[in-house]
Order: sequence, then C-alpha cells, then structure tokens
Amino acid sequence: MLLSSGPKSHLATFSLLCGPSTTRIIIRQPSNEVTPPMPSHSPLNGEIRLTESSTLTAELQHWNGHSWEVGEAFTSTTISEILRYLCPKEHVVFEQELATVPISGPFWTGAFSYDLVQWTQPIGLQHPPKENDLLCILWRIDKCIVHCKETDVMKTFSTDERWKELAIASLSNHEVIETLPSVKSSNVPVSNCTDEEHEQIVETIHSAIKDGQLYQLNYGRTWEGPVASEPWDILCHSVSSNPAPFSGFVHVKDEDLALICASPESLLSTKGDVITTAPIKGTRPRGASLAEELLLREDMISDRKERAEHRMLVDLMRNDVGGIAKPNQIWIERFDVETYAEVQHLVTRVQGRMKDGLDAFDAFQAVFPGGSITGCPRTVVCAAIDELEKHPRSFWTGSLGWFETTTNMSSWNIMIRTAELKKDTDGWNARVTAGGGITIESNPKSEVAEAKWKANALLRSCGWMDDDRLSIPRGDLSVHSLQIEGDLESTPSSNAIFTDEFKQNSVLLIDNLDSFTYNIAHMICGLGHDVNIMNGRKDTTRSAKEIMEQLNPSHIILGPGPGWPKDSPLTMEFATLALAGKLPPTLGICLGHQALGIAAGWPLIRSPSGPVHGTPVECLHNGHGLFSNLPDINMTRYNSLTLLSSDNQEDSAVLIDATDATKSLVLALRSKTYPVFGVQFHPESVGSQSGTLILDAFLNYQAHG
Repeated sequence: MLLSSGPKSHLATFSLLCGPSTTRIIIRQPSNEVTPPMPSHSPLNGEIRLTESSTLTAELQHWNGHSWEVGEAFTSTTISEILRYLCPKEHVVFEQELATVPISGPFWTGAFSYDLVQWTQPIGLQHPPKENDLLCILWRIDKCIVHCKETDVMKTFSTDERWKELAIASLSNHEVIETLPSVKSSNVPVSNCTDEEHEQIVETIHSAIKDGQLYQLNYGRTWEGPVASEPWDILCHSVSSNPAPFSGFVHVKDEDLALICASPESLLSTKGDVITTAPIKGTRPRGASLAEELLLREDMISDRKERAEHRMLVDLMRNDVGGIAKPNQIWIERFDVETYAEVQHLVTRVQGRMKDGLDAFDAFQAVFPGGSITGCPRTVVCAAIDELEKHPRSFWTGSLGWFETTTNMSSWNIMIRTAELKKDTDGWNARVTAGGGITIESNPKSEVAEAKWKANALLRSCGWMDDDRLSIPRGDLSVHSLQIEGDLESTPSSNAIFTDEFKQNSVLLIDNLDSFTYNIAHMICGLGHDVNIMNGRKDTTRSAKEIMEQLNPSHIILGPGPGWPKDSPLTMEFATLALAGKLPPTLGICLGHQALGIAAGWPLIRSPSGPVHGTPVECLHNGHGLFSNLPDINMTRYNSLTLLSSDNQEDSAVLIDATDATKSLVLALRSKTYPVFGVQFHPESVGSQSGTLILDAFLNYQAHG
C-alpha cells in the first residue's frame, strides 16, 4: 500500500492498494566472496578507500499458486541496468483512467534497502548486511484500487476483468467505520546508544568536520524491541496519529518482514524527462498555539545552523541531479515550510531535465540514497556513517515507491519515520531509527532531542510509549511558501559535460570527491564552454603533464573536496605547474585554492575561527582579478582549513584579493605573474551572490593574458 495521508496538496494526490501479484524481483546481499567487507579503516580520519562496485544478482520470480519460483536471474554492477532488464516496457494499459492518477497500466512497486549504497557510491562497507539479507523487493502490479484525494473517489484498475468486478462489488458493499486505532502496550525498547553516547558521537563528527574531512553527516539512532500488535494495527495507528504524504505499508509474508513508513520526504519523481527531488533539512516541533507555532517557524527559517544545513542539501541534490541532467538544465521549483503532525520542516523542490536516452531507472541510480539522510560530501559521509553506526541500516533511509515503465513515470520516498518489523517464533520485533544532519553548529543535546521528536510518533505506534496525544503539540498538515534563494540560471546550453571520453580544448575540472562538482560543470556550460570532469582522487597512471598533452585544455579548475590538498596528488601537481606558468588559466576552488597556497609556500591550518559550511559570508575584495567591477558580495563557504593573510609575504608568488570580515582569512588569491586564481568559497552555491560573474570572469582570461 502506498498511502498519501493528510489533505490533498502538491505532495499528496492519490493513494493505492495493490492487488495480488504473480511476478516479483528479489535482490539479496551477495556472499562475502563476491562483495567482501572492507578492511577496518576510518573515513572520519581521512582514510577513504574507493572501490569499483561488485556484481549484484536479481531474481525474477513467479507465483505458482503455492510459492515463488525463480524464473530468471540477471547480474550487473548497477541497479539501473538490473531494473531496465527485468522491468521492460508494458504493452497493455488499464481500460479506464483517472485524471489525477499518473498510472496508466501495469507498474512495479516495492522497497529498496539503504545498503544498496554499495552499488551507487564507489565504496564498500565495513559492516555490510549478512549474506542473503533482503536488499530489494519489487512486485509487478496489474491490479489495484486507487483513492483520488481531490474527488474522494475510489477506482479499480486491472487487466483482469473478473478481479475488477469483484473489487468494485467489495467497495460498494464496504461500510465505513470511524474508529480510533489502538495498539497494545509493549516493553520499553532498547536503544543502540544512551543520550550521553549520542552526544559523544556528535562531538566525534565535529572533530572530523574541524579536520576538513566532511561538511555534514546524518547519524541514525535506533530503538529495538518486541511489539504486541500486528503490523497492520501499527500502520493504522501511525496513519491516524502521524499522517504523512509519502506513507506506505509492505508485508512480505515469506520473508517474515513488514515495513511501516510515515515519511514526509520525496526522494525522486519523474514525469517525462523532468526529474524532481525534494530534500528536507531543518526541523522544529509544532506549537501549542498558533502564536507559538509561528514563533518556532520563524526561528527555524532564520536559524543560521538550520539554513546552512538545508543549503548544503540543496547544493548536494542539485549536484546529484546534475549527473544525469542536460547542460545547465537544473532549477529550484519551490522552497517551503511543510508542517506535519508533530514537526515542521524546511523543504526545497529541485528539478532537472534528463539527458536524452536516460530513464527513471537512471534517475534512481543517480540520487539514491537521498542526500538528506547521508550528508556531504556524499562518498565520504556514506563511508563514515558505516564506521559510526556499525550495522546495516537495512530499509531505514531506503526508498518505497513505484516505477511505470511505459510512461517513464515514477515516485519514490525516503524511508524516514519507518518501523521495520521482523517475525520469529516469539512474534514480531520492530526497529525504529531516527536521526539528524550533524553540522559544525549542531548542539549535541539538541540533536539528541531532535532524534527523539522524529521517533516519538512511531514509538507510540509500536506501543512503546503512552498514547497520550495531548502531551506533544500537534497540528494538521500544511504548506507555507518561502522566497527561493539564489538566482541561478537554467537556460538550455549547447555545450556538454564529458566524464569518460574527453574533448580537447575544453575546460578541465578536477573532481576531488566533492558533492558540488556537477554544479560547477553546469555553470561552466551555461557560460558557453564544454567541460571535462576528471577524478583527482582515484589512482591515475597519467601525470598532469601527460593530461595536458592529451587534452590541451583551455582552462583548468582544481575542484573542492574533503580532506587536505595532499590527499589529491594530481591537484597538487597541477597547482605547482600553474604557479610556474606552465598551464592555461587556472582556478582553484576551496581545496584547489588551498593547493595553490601550499604550492606558493604558505602554510595551511585549521581555521582559528572554526569551520563554516553552507553559510554565505561577507567577502571583502579589492576589486582586482576576478572581482573587477563587483560590489560588496556574500559568498557561500564550505571550509574547515584556511590560509592566513598574515602569511602573505612580499616575495610570495601570489597576492591576496579578498578576505573575510576579520581580514585574517584568505578568501581569494591571485598569481602576480600568470592567470592563476584561488577562491575559498563556492561560486556555484545557491547562497553565493555574483557567483556566475566570478566564474565568467575567470573563463574570459586567455592563456598568459
């Protein structure tokens, strides 16, 4: 069941109950021989071990009337290729249509485990699922009942006329009974950590942020224990007490598994060639009165930490969509506060137009798992989450939803506010997980409290808390529009981004495992240039000089990323050559900027004023170099390390063009002799003023001009 609880909105238009299926896809964790656990290492301390995805096998199974039989198996290294092979386009459609329901014929629905991250990020897990643990289940649905929220009408859809007749008769004879669902009390669950341990984990993440290893990490805390109620009763209680637009229920009897989800968050939807994702970051409780609620809402909107956390996720999801989008075809559709039964959130809808030849399966591969429940930079934090949580996440923060292959439409949530139930000989046991994005400005005690707010509704639905609905302020679902941040252009571009087969005489962008690289690339295309993206962290057999001889780039951008410049030898090699006048115009962004400073002989240290991530700050510039004709500007910073202005010496090869408001931190530098520049901010961020002008000024420089 896919359930849009609460009132109709742009988030919730219909719900559907799936009829019996005779075809399904099962994906399980491979053996340790195929996908071995990663050796012990610490991504939090800068130990990043990149790996190629191993093979993953999916089974297409058919119901024989008594059990499921394997009909075909397919193996690949990507989820998208598996889905495209096993979920071909349909050649039949439902006879009737409902205007607000996009499903026109048989579709696939089910759930994906978060642990499929092993096939969407270039990492292995130190704590992977056990061999044969369920990673994905999808059913082909050709029978369903749809509830249209706009008209409050139920319709049956099926290619089986007999089933449709029986379903219609059942609906017409059904008596609606308004009862308040209840659940049985159960023993208090066990959490995987105490409040004090949770606070210490926040401090550990802070240490990694200060060392430049990451910007934000979403940590999940679990509560586990037996439940006395049946899964359906828990679902009914959850729907009544905590309605959410992306709720759902999955019961896999032969796997003794049930999933109950009351998610407010959409991971992905596709319609034609448009992909939409809606990251949620920023949380406050509901108020006991309208005045208190408005005060809490305004506090969230104006809170520096909440806005920085949200801005990071918007920049991250723009980047993920950018991996499959047409050049410069990414935009922000809306920015809202969405209120739910017990909490209110900041939510942005990011959209992009997919490149020709791509489909909903490619879109899912590109954005899964959602950035709001990992953090950024994405690859590093996914590895660090595994290090911190020390167990598989399973279906929590995975996705529940549907694909329709004929129309290329789909809708997938992020499985937050989710209870995972497993049955043994003693009955049902449940696990509820909740967490939050940890940034440098996170308060440990507040993070503990936030995780509990998010978990409370499901803890009550599981019978683990008193069902006193008056003890916590509650309210109806609603949406409150806010002004969209930034003025990024999304006009179509005839230029292209190359990641495998490169194009000569184009801009060369060195990717350093950052979660914003594609944002830079799309901005370059929008300014009229082709761009090659080359990974600067993977082992490469080519030196910077060899790459120059092969590609003859017009400009070079040394991209941002986690860690220290020494973690990217290729970036350091390019930085040294640039200051020696042996490269075309070169721009270092953040880590690239720091590499130029080191190549000029300046020391790099942890910022004495602390890290700044996702926050626009005043940029005091001298009007020279990239800042010619620019007024005072604010630019978004993502950095923990810095070059100090006091280190500027008369005999240095570089000059300072901009500092922060204290005039002690270098925000921009420039070579005295060559067209070489560095900026300690992100011009491509939604929070950066004049970021496009900065990048355009750089691209207008000619070699040794």
